[in-house]
Amino acid sequence: MIPTDIMIPAWVDGALTPVEKLAAHQRGLRHLAVSVFVIRDGMILIQQRALGKYHTPGLWANTCCTHPAWGEDPLACADRRLNEELGITGLALSHRGQVEYRADVGNGLTEHEVVEVYLADAPSDMPLVPNPDEVMDTRWIAPDALAAEIAAHPDVFTPWLRIYLAQHADMILGSQ
Repeated sequence: MIPTDIMIPAWVDGALTPVEKLAAHQRGLRHLAVSVFVIRDGMILIQQRALGKYHTPGLWANTCCTHPAWGEDPLACADRRLNEELGITGLALSHRGQVEYRADVGNGLTEHEVVEVYLADAPSDMPLVPNPDEVMDTRWIAPDALAAEIAAHPDVFTPWLRIYLAQHADMILGSQ
């Protein structure tokens, strides 16, 4: 399991400060994050979060989402976590923009994130090697099918994926 005591960039009294990741979520602090959407043949790779995750276990999320360590470049973080979570390496990540959201993620925890969002095109033969401490399952799904599933069963998807697709789909997925 990846440690939860990593120091992430969060705003405390208006200043970006290193804060322990779990504490940032317990306190609902606004903090930096990274999200990646990997696309192959018009399909989005989504992951089901491992049951051992300290929030939103077992829920479906976009390809990869994480928090950069204090001082870590967001692009480098996105690339690192694709490898750590899914065994994905060598993709060209394209920055799609920044999203800010606040969501209750259960157990008294809040995600209040300023997210750098990246998109990558995957070759059809790209191998996936999910880390079982991070990822329970993966699947490829068309954007409209994903939107329909979220509409029908929102509680099986993470709050941030629901927000991304409801409010920022054009920015993230438009004109690749």
